[in-house]
Amino acid sequence: MRERLPSLTALTLLAALVAGTWWAAHYTHSTVELDPPRRHTHEPDSWAKGFVMLRTDEHGIAINRLEGDYMQHYPDDDSYHLDKARVTINQQDNPISTATSDIAIMDQGGTRVQMIGNAYVHRQPDEKGDIFTISSKQLTLYPDQDKVETDDPAVIVNGSQTLQGKGMYYDNNSRQLQVHQNAHVTIPPSNTPSADAPTQ
Repeated sequence: MRERLPSLTALTLLAALVAGTWWAAHYTHSTVELDPPRRHTHEPDSWAKGFVMLRTDEHGIAINRLEGDYMQHYPDDDSYHLDKARVTINQQDNPISTATSDIAIMDQGGTRVQMIGNAYVHRQPDEKGDIFTISSKQLTLYPDQDKVETDDPAVIVNGSQTLQGKGMYYDNNSRQLQVHQNAHVTIPPSNTPSADAPTQ
């Protein structure tokens, strides 16, 4: 019996050590949060002054440019907020468009840019030489699709014509414009003399 006593003592101590370790591990897991959940508050995690972001096509040609005086990035929705924003859209075969606003929010992986406050879009002259502009308090751009829309009142200038209405959708690929409500078109009088006008 005396010969077995050291072995029994060692086994008892080992069992006590295993039980104590298991209890300590269980207590730690149940009381201490090892992986706290991600915070979902809307707080910026980075910022920059004189911010410029370029997006290129598969050939490395810049097709979209986003810039602003000051940028903040929000990780909860992966959005970029810019002050004094400017967007340039340079899609192949389309006239270049530029947009400006007091504030811009880019989200949805860069596929949407919300232009807020004094929003203005200017398309360079097309093959006919006509410019195209849109003014509103808020415009939503889809740079990859080269489209713009708003639910707010907007003023559109297309060449010599001015169109006002509430709610608008414009596709720069097809040059199609839709105004949803209260459309009003202003066409300046022609400078060409009519057939009945007296000649000198």
